[in-house]
Amino acid sequence: MNIDVDIGRQQLSLFDNQTRLKQYVISTAKNGPGEKVGSEKTPRGQHIIRAKIGSGEAVNSVFIGRRATDEIYSTDLRTKEPGRDWILSRILWLSGIEPGFNRLGDVDTMRRYIYIHGCPDDDELGIPGSHGCIKMRNNDVIELFDLVLPGIPVLIHE
Repeated sequence: MNIDVDIGRQQLSLFDNQTRLKQYVISTAKNGPGEKVGSEKTPRGQHIIRAKIGSGEAVNSVFIGRRATDEIYSTDLRTKEPGRDWILSRILWLSGIEPGFNRLGDVDTMRRYIYIHGCPDDDELGIPGSHGCIKMRNNDVIELFDLVLPGIPVLIHE
């Protein structure tokens, strides 16, 4: 299996060999593509899923620092904390595999904490809007999470 993230189309596809198994609408970085630390851009190139986080957590579980907070996202919670970057339901933590481009130094995807993760269902998808990560609907990221294993390839491209 492999994942293809098309930044231009704001689309994530899961493939088994050449067969597309799933296709999802996503949101990548509002700042566009880029690899530098601190850029809040979505890194391009070849990656792998380094870790899966959140197995068994409830839909809309809130994560901070890759740990569930025991909160469940709601619009009331969003109103109380409007500036929060909501990471919900599941996390697929990405690691670049191209040294000097998306791995090591000031371009390291994993050290930038770039994930595929769930977001509030009222967030608009299909347009760039994240802080660098790849945002998905909660039910979609849970479905994807259950279909993939750590180590599978993820290509992110424009």
